[in-house]
Amino acid sequence: MSFSLKLEILHQDDHLIVINKPANLLSVPDRYIADIPNVVNLLGKKFGDPMYAVHRLDKPTSGCLVVARTAEAHKELNRQFQEREVDKVYHAIVEGQPADEETEVDEPIAQNPGKMGAMMVSNRGKHALTIFKPMEYFGHQFSLVGVQIFTGRTHQIRVHLAYAGYPLMVDPYYGKREEFKLSEIKGRRYNLKKDKEERPLLSRVPLHATRLAFDHPETGERMEFEATMPKDMRATLNQLRKLGK
Repeated sequence: MSFSLKLEILHQDDHLIVINKPANLLSVPDRYIADIPNVVNLLGKKFGDPMYAVHRLDKPTSGCLVVARTAEAHKELNRQFQEREVDKVYHAIVEGQPADEETEVDEPIAQNPGKMGAMMVSNRGKHALTIFKPMEYFGHQFSLVGVQIFTGRTHQIRVHLAYAGYPLMVDPYYGKREEFKLSEIKGRRYNLKKDKEERPLLSRVPLHATRLAFDHPETGERMEFEATMPKDMRATLNQLRKLGK
């Protein structure tokens, strides 16, 4: 698989690499099947080992991801993530219309014992803090929101947005649908040629790590990166804007 050709490098030096991770690519090697394509292995093949994962993006999530190239850089970047000195901003397309002001969700997250692979808000969980604010409304059904997280729990944004009543437009675990088709908002206005099957406009969670900022582990210089939103999310937003939905 030629995933390596799709890795957009936002920055590289002797200490770290920052990429715009494509959707549907693992951040780190799979626990059971090592040869599934993943960022750490692909970067190792391209630039030489070792590569140290500092943080992760869920497989379907795209955007800014930093990988350390030395043990020292890994240790310092890990410290910054743990001490919440790193700025992480995401864009998400959600169900519903949040209030204009910022909404804070400060709720612990734990594994959901009733659903394999899923997480949930639970008093037994670990502390998790998310703040989100609407950026654009589409009729009464969907919104584009900006999200900032201050902790890094598994599925944190997806769980907290759903808990607040605004699940991602597509989310098989926490939302209403597994894919989004244009006919859903066009209704009778959607004309599909005979014998043609409608293809989904979006078939993964619409979550993109737009911005990442941290101090360089060697120089201490503040570094800020922005990753272009991928085609599927841009196309979905364009259609929502056209239809006023």
